[in-house]
Order: sequence, then structure tokens, then C-alpha cells
Amino acid sequence: MAYGTAGSAAVPMLLNSDSKADFFIHSYHEFRLFGGPVVSINTTMVTTVIVCLFILALILIARHEIMKDYDEPNLVQNLAEMLVESLDGIVNSNMGKHAKPYINYVEMLMIFILFSNISGLFGLRPPTADFATTFGLAFITFILIEVAWVKSNGIRFVKDLFEPLPIFFPVNVISEFSTPVSMSLRLFGNVMAGTIMMALWYALMPWFAKIGLPSFLHGYFDLFSGVIQTYVFGMLTMVFITDRYPD
Repeated sequence: MAYGTAGSAAVPMLLNSDSKADFFIHSYHEFRLFGGPVVSINTTMVTTVIVCLFILALILIARHEIMKDYDEPNLVQNLAEMLVESLDGIVNSNMGKHAKPYINYVEMLMIFILFSNISGLFGLRPPTADFATTFGLAFITFILIEVAWVKSNGIRFVKDLFEPLPIFFPVNVISEFSTPVSMSLRLFGNVMAGTIMMALWYALMPWFAKIGLPSFLHGYFDLFSGVIQTYVFGMLTMVFITDRYPD
């Protein structure tokens, strides 16, 4: 995992002057308006674009192979069908008859989070190590949860906020808005922890400890933990949306 050196002085208690650990978000260019920054092209934006382009490339390759006239399915087609069928099975088994409107969103969400989480294997700073990214994903899920609630209950959803007693209204409102915060913090915390651990390892360990052993650490922090967090976020999305339907 490659990291720059800018910003390492922010953690002098952890790193010595020769350390090169850097797990911070850096701005490459700022677009200014009236003297202040409006949009900043930073590490997260760059790695997000890379991840999205990589996913798009895989989709186009799979589509190209599937559209070919083969007597028998080839390897790429088999892998693509296996992935789609596996994701379809996960979504359908957890959401049942309510899966159809959300299946494309949930599957694409899980694919994006997975490739974002494991991007550290390729020397990138994972987009999901930025709270802005995880909160954005969680907020989209939150909107779908509330839309499902309104669609299934109509105006009666307001009554649910006063259950079981009117005095619980503030608690119920806080509980609703805590959903995207808790989901985003869980994903962000786990990915960011792995990013920090790997950066510190490369900065503090002697050169011989950076050969071979980091591959196992990357396997755990980037791959294993990344897959687990993808599954957890996807499961929470499906469970929260499904719970909004009365049956």
C-alpha cells in the first residue's frame, strides 16, 4: 500500500521524523469561488473514480463475452452468471417478495463497497476510509428505508413515531436519524482502522518486516475485513428496508 509523506507530522506521538506513514486525505486541486474553496479534487474522489472505472471495465468485458455466439458458455460468462446468481440469491432470500424494486441497488451497492474496501491491496487509499463516502452511501439507503416506510404505511407512518406512547416521539425520531450515522460509522471505522494499521506498519517496522508478512496483513485488513464489512452493510440495508413493510 503506497502512501505519501505529507501530513505525517500530525501524529508526532506515533511516528518519528523519518517515518513515511500517511493515511490522510489530500487535496490535489481546489476550485475557488469568491476566494474560498468550492470543490476540492482529493484522494477520495480520485480513488472513487478509479474503482468505478474498474467496475465499469469488468461490466463491459463481461457483456462483450456474454454477447458472443459461443456453442458453450466461456469462463467469463460463467463467472459473471455465478456472481449475479449469488447476489440475486442473497437479496431474494433476505427481502423475499419485496426484493424486486431494490435488487439492482443492493447488488451494485455491495459490489462498489467490496471493490472500494479491497482497493488497498493495489496501493490505493480505500474510498470507504472516508466518512463522507460511507455516510453518502448510508444516506441513500436511509432515503430508501423512509420511502419504503411511506409506501407501505401511507400517512400512518407518522403514527408509528408516537408508538408505544406519545412521549417516545423524540426517541423514535432520533432512532430514525441514527440509522445512517451508525451504518456509515461502522463501515468507515473498520476500513479506516485497517488503513491506519497498514500505514503504521510500513512506517514503524524495519525493512525486513515489510517483506512477505504484510501480504498476510493486507489479506486480513483489506480482503477478509473488506468482504465482511460489505456483507454487513448489504445485510443491514436489506433488513432495514424489509422491516418497513408490514408483512
